[in-house]
Amino acid sequence: MGSGTTKSERFIHSSVYGYNRRITMEMITVQQAEDIILSQKNDFGIEYIAYDQALGRVLAEDLTADRDLPPFNRPTVDGIAIRYTAYEKGIRSFPIKAIQSAGEPSVSIDSEAECIEIMTGAALDNSVDTVIRYEDIAIYNGIANLSIEIKKGQNIHLKGKDKKGGEILVKAHQVITPAIIGIASSIGKTSIAVKKLPKIIIISTGDEMVSPESIPSPYQLRRSNGITIQSVLKKYHIEADTLHLNDDYEEIKKELSRCINKYDVLLMSGGVSMGKFDYLPQACEELGIKKLFHKIKQRPGKPFWFGTSNTQKLVFAFPGNPVSVFMCLHRYFIPWLEKSLEISGCSPGFAVLQNDIEVPFSLQYFVQVKLGTNQLGQLTAESVNTNGSGDFSHLADTNAFMELPLEQNSFKKGEVYRVWKYND
Repeated sequence: MGSGTTKSERFIHSSVYGYNRRITMEMITVQQAEDIILSQKNDFGIEYIAYDQALGRVLAEDLTADRDLPPFNRPTVDGIAIRYTAYEKGIRSFPIKAIQSAGEPSVSIDSEAECIEIMTGAALDNSVDTVIRYEDIAIYNGIANLSIEIKKGQNIHLKGKDKKGGEILVKAHQVITPAIIGIASSIGKTSIAVKKLPKIIIISTGDEMVSPESIPSPYQLRRSNGITIQSVLKKYHIEADTLHLNDDYEEIKKELSRCINKYDVLLMSGGVSMGKFDYLPQACEELGIKKLFHKIKQRPGKPFWFGTSNTQKLVFAFPGNPVSVFMCLHRYFIPWLEKSLEISGCSPGFAVLQNDIEVPFSLQYFVQVKLGTNQLGQLTAESVNTNGSGDFSHLADTNAFMELPLEQNSFKKGEVYRVWKYND
């Protein structure tokens, strides 16, 4: 039955095909939902890519020094290199045998009375062991004259002082930064092992949703959820595909069947509540996608549906309201993604509440907050009043959700709670 039919006709059609909505008030807690989702973490393997294309990917191997670092004794200043025994014998004037720059073969002295004029980073010969700055000498007619006290071994970066050959320079399971790319290039690691990324499709639903380029009618809305999710995933270098489905049960079922075979993860928005045209839970069930939970004791995002296929493909079906999508994405999907990619050091922060909050229901609330820092260096959070999960107008000028404990209605200034950052 095509898109030319009305919603009512399509609902009757779905009923003929055995669509029997199961209304249940059973809900799980936020912690239970997190535990279930993280239990489904997956390893998508590794791949090798060029080091200059690896920025932002997750390192899947330790990077080790291919030789001692530094690989030779080298001066840390421009000046002259001498043998310290000459200084101990009272020699203060040193004929300059040669001038050596960085990258040239090391030059030795023939007697301890000589010196080498040498530049920062050059390779020191074993015949010299102390470097004196230009600022501390006077050179006349090819002779360097010294008038200050010095110490043996000064101004030298010794071979292997940073790392020995074979030692780990960068541990695996980190997001690759410009610094890590620089280290990789310094050890000749031009091909780097990184964690493979899951193949993801973002599916939005709803007859009332039109493309961002369209001019909506008075009863339509422009689609934004898919674009938002897609933009968040780009931070992890995931180029997700997108798809929009109208409220047609057979179309939804057909496309879900195709997508669950082609993709590792389906990120969906809309169609999971209790309305007559919220077809996703039943369609997933008929396709053999096992429901792991549906509904969480939270606000926003209570109708969140999560399930898995028998081939470990995952379906995150978020409620359609923009704030619900944004919160559930950062609270549940991103932690699952980071755990699957084995990114180390990823955990929520904590912030000091800056104003009192009263909530009307016994649900776990996630409030939009503006983060700051107080005079003690503590992270602070000031809540922003909104008009519910459909009010996305404040997401641009806030940068975190503060997670307030369940079964509590009153929260006071100065109390500390978890925050889940976005817009960073």
